[in-house]
Amino acid sequence: MGQDSASAPSSGIGVLDKSVIVLRAIADTPCNLTELCDRTGLPRATAHRLAVGLQTHRLLARNAAGRWYPGPALSELAASAHDPVRESALMVLPRLREITGESVQVYRREGAERICIAAMEPPTGLRDTVPVGTRFPMSAGSAAKVLLAWAEPATQRALLHDSVFSERALHEIRRRGWAQSAGERAAGVASVSAPVRDGTGEVVAAISVSGPIDRMGRRPGARWAADLLAAADAIHKRLQPSRA
Repeated sequence: MGQDSASAPSSGIGVLDKSVIVLRAIADTPCNLTELCDRTGLPRATAHRLAVGLQTHRLLARNAAGRWYPGPALSELAASAHDPVRESALMVLPRLREITGESVQVYRREGAERICIAAMEPPTGLRDTVPVGTRFPMSAGSAAKVLLAWAEPATQRALLHDSVFSERALHEIRRRGWAQSAGERAAGVASVSAPVRDGTGEVVAAISVSGPIDRMGRRPGARWAADLLAAADAIHKRLQPSRA
């Protein structure tokens, strides 16, 4: 159950407060109108009017199943905000790209999707191009596995239903410390990912190396897992509070 209109903080501007309630409810997990009403406690007509209005401004988007999810304008607005994870990643990704010669990315989970918050491509050759802001479902790919492996159990249960991997696979990833995939997200693409932890040790993102299967192989972790884990640790160290 999401945050209802009675318990949400109030700015005194009714339509603004209710719009934020809708955004927060949909940020948890994409939902249809009935689910949105259940989560927010808003009347059906009000919830629909606000969701459609937010969709018009690209703050929400709607999929073919009729479920709203966070829209591209949110990422565009957030891009100019201070993001310690992204800023730290951009200090580490160039070296990882140099070592691997492949495309490198950092992903963060948002609801039932993962969004690329940082990426760098090799200067030449065939590559797996993923622009910043790109969203992928949490159902496939090594980064999705990493983000879900360290997610709350309730989130795992909600998202595993549509995934190509199993709960057992997530347990193995947590034990091993990294994930790999070949042809899961896109045919002909392989990737390996590792968790990125913040200063408290919480997993807040996944760092990935991806490229053609012909070059990466079907078990890219055997080749790049150690370098990837070192890069993830370098980001983690940058996210730790500085000591006076």
